[in-house]
Amino acid sequence: MTDKINISSLPDFDASHYLDSNQAIAEYLTAIIEEDNPALLAAALGDIARARGMTEIANAAGLTREALYKALRPNAHPRFDTIAKVCKALGVKLHVEAV
Repeated sequence: MTDKINISSLPDFDASHYLDSNQAIAEYLTAIIEEDNPALLAAALGDIARARGMTEIANAAGLTREALYKALRPNAHPRFDTIAKVCKALGVKLHVEAV
């Protein structure tokens, strides 16, 4: 018989561990944008910023590290100018495509 796994004992998934290339980051952001959820986009940008280094991204975006954490936490609703600054600091662009 197999032992049951207690879900609460499993570690939390952290996407930042897998965002180790520009290609992985672009694919991740593309998938997130398709979900049409601003809070999810903020959290995804936070994952990418953690993968690249929050302090470095905060400095490049002209934000404090604490403000960046607050703006990119799960379920946050950051202003578009914050998203634009973070994207620029991360070296990524958001593209619009006709559907």
